[in-house]
Amino acid sequence: MKKTIGWVFFLLMVSRLALAQNASYDICIYGGTSAGVIAAYTAKKMGKTVVLIEPGRHLGGMSSGGLGYTDIGNKYAITGLANDFYRRIGQHYGKFEQWIFEPSVAENLFKAYCKRGDVPVVYEHRLASVKKTNNVINQITLEKSNQPSAATNRTIQAKMFIDCSYEGDLMAKAGVSYVVGREANSRYNETFNGVQVMNGHQMPEKMDPYVVPGDPKSGLLWGINSTQLAPIGSGDKKVQAYNFRICLTNQPENRIAITKPADYDPKRYELLLRIIEKRSWKALNDMFIWSRMPNGKTDINNRNGFSTDMIGMNWDYPDGDYATRTKIWNDHVSYTKGLLYFVGNDPRVPASVRQEMQQWGYPKDEYTDNENWSHQLYIREARRMVGELVMTQHHCQGREVVSDGVGMAAYTMDSHNCDRLIIDGFVKNEGNVEEGGFGPYPVSYRAIVPQQKEAANLLVPVCLSATHIAYGSIRMEPVFMVLGQSAAVAAGMAIDAKQPIQAIDVKQLQKQLASNPYADGSQPDILVTSDHETQTTRKGSWMVQTYGGFGPSFLMDTTNQEKSVRFKPTIPKAGTYTIYTYVPKVKNRSSEASIEVFDGKQKKQQMIRSAEVQVAGQTSGEWVSLGSYPLPAGTTAYVEISGKGNVIVDDVLLVPERKR
Repeated sequence: MKKTIGWVFFLLMVSRLALAQNASYDICIYGGTSAGVIAAYTAKKMGKTVVLIEPGRHLGGMSSGGLGYTDIGNKYAITGLANDFYRRIGQHYGKFEQWIFEPSVAENLFKAYCKRGDVPVVYEHRLASVKKTNNVINQITLEKSNQPSAATNRTIQAKMFIDCSYEGDLMAKAGVSYVVGREANSRYNETFNGVQVMNGHQMPEKMDPYVVPGDPKSGLLWGINSTQLAPIGSGDKKVQAYNFRICLTNQPENRIAITKPADYDPKRYELLLRIIEKRSWKALNDMFIWSRMPNGKTDINNRNGFSTDMIGMNWDYPDGDYATRTKIWNDHVSYTKGLLYFVGNDPRVPASVRQEMQQWGYPKDEYTDNENWSHQLYIREARRMVGELVMTQHHCQGREVVSDGVGMAAYTMDSHNCDRLIIDGFVKNEGNVEEGGFGPYPVSYRAIVPQQKEAANLLVPVCLSATHIAYGSIRMEPVFMVLGQSAAVAAGMAIDAKQPIQAIDVKQLQKQLASNPYADGSQPDILVTSDHETQTTRKGSWMVQTYGGFGPSFLMDTTNQEKSVRFKPTIPKAGTYTIYTYVPKVKNRSSEASIEVFDGKQKKQQMIRSAEVQVAGQTSGEWVSLGSYPLPAGTTAYVEISGKGNVIVDDVLLVPERKR
């Protein structure tokens, strides 16, 4: 009897192992980035079987890898589960929403999405091969990330695949067209693509590049390439610099000292010393973007001519094999840890800067299984698909507008430097671009799907179809989450309709995203914009401001006359709503406004002074709560903002109670 039970148990275990190694799903998602987690959660909420594959040990990509000072552009562009994510972050910190956070808080939240959605995650397995029949991906083969062996390979079959990796490996192995590097401006009639020498994050003037100043025979200082400057605007295969977004702490009880790396070489930082001679260097902020996170932590980013960006050292990463990428990754770790040690200990660094640096160390409670160092290198850009439509500078700046948008972007067209070379005998950085001044714009559905002849069951919401400079605006973590959700809904629709992913009804996709933004059937928020023709009435001399508020515009009246804007939302269902109004951060302008909320029975009065509203992070303003109210269905309730003198009015948001 015992032998029988043992044999049955053995057979059961073998069958489970076979199922695990050769499994079939509706939707397979490759890459446990923020986009991957949101896509997997969405797919499961749609009733599809799903698997999420993560080559590493962590979920969330850069959003849990140190990028806690979120690049937003405009909150209006952040919708659906991306919005839910930042509200849950806010809930953790006791706020409505929050865009600055600790890495572990973000990762725990991504894990919670997978747990709440019952999403199976395969960790530490990476892509080995893709099997296709004509333009249909049939299955992928995975190998162990750290110990690849054919004996332990796993195959995954699926009806639909979503590549949410930063590298676009699934896309590439599936034979989908892509580019690496920068297009020439002439390719799409752009002006900020290709080779660029601008002033941002640039070297001081007349920086000598040689080990022995003035002597070319002595060789170049570390970090300077011997490449020649190509014509401005010309294309190449160079990739904008990667770095680590560094989490340190100044809390003694949570701090681990920054020690000398085993392969430390101070010669790597000689160029920095020459910058110190040219520029006054009084504090860490002169060299780093030193953003403060909650609980005494940081999100440190690159600043000026020589910092955390390892310029020109990543060109082989996008198309590199796993060994090549591992070396580049480890080189970045070595460089960055060495830089931190150098700044805090080299006697040639100003004493005040060394002393400031020594107040910081690695946090004991972050990245506890990775020696308290980030699990994610910032792969700002790798491969970019050439899909059904290529997003360009013209879409960013609103000269071309797509009608099949499934997400929005709003950030500046941003590229970090791609090269450090000699121009006219002196060191210069090349490739930095920071061009903004535009509002939110739609990202086309056609930009996240391949050409149908190449792959009919693949979506690519991260390495999407965009030129280098347009990708620099789109490539933000909240946008990746939005596009990941859109990709999952589209995949589910294609399965249900038994259609290629390129043939789905995009208008129906847009409706689903709008009507079920949190993928759980809960009631959507009600947003009333200040320019809504039928749901607002204005009195006064209001001027429309087209940049800097929530969404495309907000209103300002600086006259001394009485003025008001009444918001009259249409409430689809009676219930309790928390009402917010957006207070933009307007330079050199403070506003004082009287708020009247009528809930259908009684009125409540309050004041908002913009000078008292604290705006945290990279955002144009903050939502200010006006309280929670039981509101009747219909159009009885209203919010009226009025005042005299300088008054700024932006949108009003009604958030229904939701189970969280």
